[in-house]
Amino acid sequence: MGFAQSVNRKRSEEIKDFGGEEMVKLWRCEICGDPYIGSAPPQNCPFCGAHLPYIKEAKQMVVSFDVTLSDKDRANAEHALQVEVSNAAFYFCAAGKTNDDEGKLLFKALGKIEAEHAAIWRKILKLAKAPTGNDTCHTENVQNLNESHERETRAIAFYNKAALESDNSRVKQIFEALVEIETDHLHLSEERLK
Repeated sequence: MGFAQSVNRKRSEEIKDFGGEEMVKLWRCEICGDPYIGSAPPQNCPFCGAHLPYIKEAKQMVVSFDVTLSDKDRANAEHALQVEVSNAAFYFCAAGKTNDDEGKLLFKALGKIEAEHAAIWRKILKLAKAPTGNDTCHTENVQNLNESHERETRAIAFYNKAALESDNSRVKQIFEALVEIETDHLHLSEERLK
Protein backbone atom coordinates (compact mmCIF):
# COMPACT_ATOMS: atom_id res chain seq x y z
CA MET A 1 0.00 0.00 0.00
CA GLY A 2 1.38 3.39 -1.00
CA PHE A 3 1.79 6.34 1.34
CA ALA A 4 -1.19 8.26 -0.13
CA GLN A 5 -3.43 5.18 0.16
CA SER A 6 -2.35 4.73 3.77
CA VAL A 7 -3.19 8.37 4.56
CA ASN A 8 -6.59 8.08 2.85
CA ARG A 9 -7.37 4.87 4.77
CA LYS A 10 -6.39 6.56 8.01
CA ARG A 11 -8.63 9.51 7.11
CA SER A 12 -11.53 7.14 6.52
CA GLU A 13 -10.90 5.48 9.89
CA GLU A 14 -10.91 8.89 11.59
CA ILE A 15 -14.33 9.89 10.27
CA LYS A 16 -16.66 10.28 13.20
CA ASP A 17 -20.32 9.46 12.83
CA PHE A 18 -21.63 12.98 13.38
CA GLY A 19 -24.02 13.15 10.46
CA GLY A 20 -21.36 11.62 8.20
CA GLU A 21 -18.99 14.57 8.62
CA GLU A 22 -15.32 14.24 9.41
CA MET A 23 -14.04 15.51 12.71
CA VAL A 24 -12.11 18.76 12.29
CA LYS A 25 -8.70 18.79 13.97
CA LEU A 26 -5.91 21.22 14.66
CA TRP A 27 -2.72 20.33 12.80
CA ARG A 28 0.72 21.92 13.09
CA CYS A 29 3.73 22.09 10.83
CA GLU A 30 6.95 20.95 12.44
CA ILE A 31 9.02 23.21 10.16
CA CYS A 32 7.34 26.63 10.42
CA GLY A 33 5.22 25.94 13.51
CA ASP A 34 2.03 27.33 11.97
CA PRO A 35 -1.35 25.72 12.70
CA TYR A 36 -3.88 24.41 10.19
CA ILE A 37 -7.52 23.46 10.82
CA GLY A 38 -9.02 20.63 8.78
CA SER A 39 -10.41 17.13 8.83
CA ALA A 40 -7.03 15.81 7.60
CA PRO A 41 -3.53 17.19 7.35
CA PRO A 42 -2.73 18.93 4.07
CA GLN A 43 -0.29 17.26 1.65
CA ASN A 44 1.91 20.36 2.02
CA CYS A 45 1.91 23.00 4.72
CA PRO A 46 -0.16 25.89 3.33
CA PHE A 47 2.29 28.35 4.90
CA CYS A 48 5.81 27.04 4.26
CA GLY A 49 5.20 24.18 1.81
CA ALA A 50 6.67 21.44 4.05
CA HIS A 51 5.67 17.93 3.03
CA LEU A 52 3.05 15.82 4.84
CA PRO A 53 5.43 13.92 7.16
CA TYR A 54 6.17 17.24 8.93
CA ILE A 55 2.48 17.91 9.67
CA LYS A 56 1.02 16.33 12.78
CA GLU A 57 -1.83 16.92 15.18
CA ALA A 58 -1.01 20.04 17.19
CA LYS A 59 -1.58 18.31 20.52
CA GLN A 60 1.20 15.85 19.63
CA MET A 61 3.62 18.49 18.42
CA VAL A 62 6.22 20.59 20.16
CA VAL A 63 7.93 23.02 17.79
CA SER A 64 10.95 24.93 18.97
CA PHE A 65 13.03 27.62 17.35
CA ASP A 66 15.18 28.01 20.45
CA VAL A 67 18.34 26.29 19.29
CA THR A 68 22.00 26.76 20.09
CA LEU A 69 23.82 27.64 16.89
CA SER A 70 27.43 26.84 16.15
CA ASP A 71 29.34 29.55 14.29
CA LYS A 72 28.84 27.61 11.04
CA ASP A 73 25.09 27.11 11.63
CA ARG A 74 24.71 30.80 12.50
CA ALA A 75 26.49 31.85 9.31
CA ASN A 76 24.37 29.44 7.25
CA ALA A 77 21.14 30.59 8.93
CA GLU A 78 22.04 34.23 8.27
CA HIS A 79 22.75 33.42 4.62
CA ALA A 80 19.50 31.42 4.39
CA LEU A 81 17.58 34.41 5.76
CA GLN A 82 19.08 36.64 3.05
CA VAL A 83 18.26 34.06 0.36
CA GLU A 84 14.64 33.84 1.47
CA VAL A 85 14.19 37.61 1.84
CA SER A 86 15.67 38.11 -1.62
CA ASN A 87 13.53 35.38 -3.18
CA ALA A 88 10.36 36.66 -1.52
CA ALA A 89 11.01 40.19 -2.81
CA PHE A 90 11.65 38.85 -6.31
CA TYR A 91 8.48 36.76 -6.31
CA PHE A 92 6.28 39.57 -4.99
CA CYS A 93 7.72 41.87 -7.67
CA ALA A 94 7.05 39.25 -10.35
CA ALA A 95 3.49 38.74 -9.08
CA GLY A 96 2.83 42.40 -9.74
CA LYS A 97 4.66 42.82 -13.05
CA THR A 98 4.65 39.57 -15.01
CA ASN A 99 2.60 39.54 -18.20
CA ASP A 100 0.86 36.21 -17.54
CA ASP A 101 -2.20 35.74 -15.31
CA GLU A 102 -1.21 32.28 -14.08
CA GLY A 103 2.32 33.59 -13.53
CA LYS A 104 0.95 36.33 -11.27
CA LEU A 105 -0.78 33.69 -9.13
CA LEU A 106 2.25 31.40 -9.06
CA PHE A 107 4.66 34.15 -8.08
CA LYS A 108 2.30 35.47 -5.38
CA ALA A 109 2.07 31.98 -3.85
CA LEU A 110 5.84 31.50 -4.04
CA GLY A 111 6.42 34.92 -2.48
CA LYS A 112 4.27 33.99 0.51
CA ILE A 113 6.10 30.71 1.00
CA GLU A 114 9.55 32.32 0.72
CA ALA A 115 8.48 35.01 3.21
CA GLU A 116 7.46 32.21 5.60
CA HIS A 117 10.89 30.63 5.14
CA ALA A 118 12.46 33.97 6.06
CA ALA A 119 10.28 34.00 9.20
CA ILE A 120 11.64 30.56 10.17
CA TRP A 121 15.22 31.83 10.00
CA ARG A 122 14.25 35.06 11.79
CA LYS A 123 12.96 32.93 14.70
CA ILE A 124 16.04 30.68 14.68
CA LEU A 125 18.28 33.76 14.74
CA LYS A 126 16.10 35.40 17.44
CA LEU A 127 15.59 38.57 15.41
CA ALA A 128 12.70 40.94 16.12
CA LYS A 129 11.94 41.23 12.40
CA ALA A 130 13.29 40.03 9.10
CA PRO A 131 15.10 42.46 6.82
CA THR A 132 13.31 43.61 3.71
CA GLY A 133 14.38 42.83 0.17
CA ASN A 134 14.34 45.09 -2.85
CA ASP A 135 14.97 42.62 -5.64
CA THR A 136 13.69 43.50 -9.09
CA CYS A 137 11.94 41.31 -11.63
CA HIS A 138 10.91 41.25 -15.27
CA THR A 139 7.74 41.97 -17.22
CA GLU A 140 8.13 38.91 -19.44
CA ASN A 141 6.85 35.80 -17.66
CA VAL A 142 9.43 33.51 -19.24
CA GLN A 143 12.25 35.71 -17.90
CA ASN A 144 10.74 35.50 -14.40
CA LEU A 145 10.42 31.71 -14.73
CA ASN A 146 14.06 31.47 -15.80
CA GLU A 147 15.17 33.61 -12.88
CA SER A 148 12.97 31.57 -10.52
CA HIS A 149 14.68 28.42 -11.80
CA GLU A 150 18.13 29.91 -11.18
CA ARG A 151 17.20 31.13 -7.69
CA GLU A 152 15.69 27.78 -6.66
CA THR A 153 18.68 25.86 -8.05
CA ARG A 154 21.08 28.02 -5.99
CA ALA A 155 18.92 27.68 -2.86
CA ILE A 156 18.76 23.88 -3.17
CA ALA A 157 22.54 23.61 -3.56
CA PHE A 158 23.15 25.86 -0.55
CA TYR A 159 20.56 24.10 1.66
CA ASN A 160 21.98 20.68 0.80
CA LYS A 161 25.46 21.90 1.77
CA ALA A 162 24.19 23.57 4.96
CA ALA A 163 22.29 20.42 6.00
CA LEU A 164 25.44 18.33 5.61
CA GLU A 165 27.49 20.85 7.61
CA SER A 166 25.07 21.08 10.54
CA ASP A 167 25.47 19.07 13.74
CA ASN A 168 22.22 20.49 15.16
CA SER A 169 19.32 18.12 14.45
CA ARG A 170 16.71 20.92 14.32
CA VAL A 171 18.74 23.12 11.96
CA LYS A 172 19.54 20.08 9.79
CA GLN A 173 15.81 19.18 9.73
CA ILE A 174 14.86 22.67 8.53
CA PHE A 175 17.51 22.72 5.81
CA GLU A 176 16.47 19.24 4.62
CA ALA A 177 12.78 20.23 4.53
CA LEU A 178 13.65 23.37 2.58
CA VAL A 179 15.52 21.29 -0.01
CA GLU A 180 12.28 19.34 -0.60
CA ILE A 181 10.17 22.50 -0.78
CA GLU A 182 12.54 24.40 -3.08
CA THR A 183 12.73 21.31 -5.31
CA ASP A 184 8.93 21.52 -5.63
CA HIS A 185 9.35 25.16 -6.68
CA LEU A 186 12.03 24.19 -9.18
CA HIS A 187 9.64 21.69 -10.76
CA LEU A 188 6.97 24.39 -11.06
CA SER A 189 9.27 26.57 -13.15
CA GLU A 190 10.57 23.62 -15.19
CA GLU A 191 7.01 22.59 -16.04
CA ARG A 192 6.16 26.06 -17.31
CA LEU A 193 9.41 26.48 -19.27
CA LYS A 194 8.75 23.40 -21.45
